[in-house]
Amino acid sequence: MDAISQVLEILTPPLKKAGYELAEVKLTRDNEGLTLHIYVDRDAPISLDDIVKVSDLINPLLDEADPIAEPYTLDVSSLGSEKPIPLDRLEHYLHYHVNLHLSKPHEGQNILEGDLEGVTLSEIKLLVAEKTRKKEISLPRGDVDKARLAIKF
Repeated sequence: MDAISQVLEILTPPLKKAGYELAEVKLTRDNEGLTLHIYVDRDAPISLDDIVKVSDLINPLLDEADPIAEPYTLDVSSLGSEKPIPLDRLEHYLHYHVNLHLSKPHEGQNILEGDLEGVTLSEIKLLVAEKTRKKEISLPRGDVDKARLAIKF
């Protein structure tokens, strides 16, 4: 079993029990050495206190299991304010401001941004700004191939 698989196996259950999801694990090397990147997520926003809590939880687990043979730096963070949204969980983000990437353009646009107003098995309703007004757009759910949270300006 490789190091990433071991880390996933070690950390997934305790993080889930603590209310977090292990979103991504990466191991990178640069001039400073090896870094283990742990990205956590949950439906609620993640604060700096949460990152400290997660770090305190996983540090002893990684020290005990020692899945990486050489010295490394641990980097724990969240997916950020523009995190990707799994397409099968879109309905959990109703009324959030989102960015949708479309596989089939809608009125010539491959990327739409707006407030997620509705999600069914076949359709997504998005409230988008058009100049000074808001317009609701209905999109076939199958046309959306990527989604992420977006920052509203």
